[in-house]
Amino acid sequence: MPKRAKKRQASKMPQETLKGWQQIAAFLGEPPSLVQRWASDGMPVRKQGRYVETTPDELNAWLGKESGKPVHVATENTDLTAELKRGLSFVRHEKPSKPLREAGNPGATTESVRKPGETN
Repeated sequence: MPKRAKKRQASKMPQETLKGWQQIAAFLGEPPSLVQRWASDGMPVRKQGRYVETTPDELNAWLGKESGKPVHVATENTDLTAELKRGLSFVRHEKPSKPLREAGNPGATTESVRKPGETN
């Protein structure tokens, strides 16, 4: 029976832990000074002695909460097809906040743009 308990414990452990400002900054693609500022503003990090650590899942959840939209930082192990599907699903279900704008005329809505010779 102890073998089963060990398997359960191993599955509950985090996949990867980012240790130190350099690794966290590299994961986020930002300089360490900015990451340290974000940590003082509420980014999830834990102090382990003189170092800090966090997990990619914690950072992705925090980024999503801060932006108000689902966010996932792509890594080498990320399934990009699944992430694209997830993002497209979110966009399809999100209500548009502003009317679409015509590319050539940013001040006009699509309803007010008429083709030459068109009348109301």
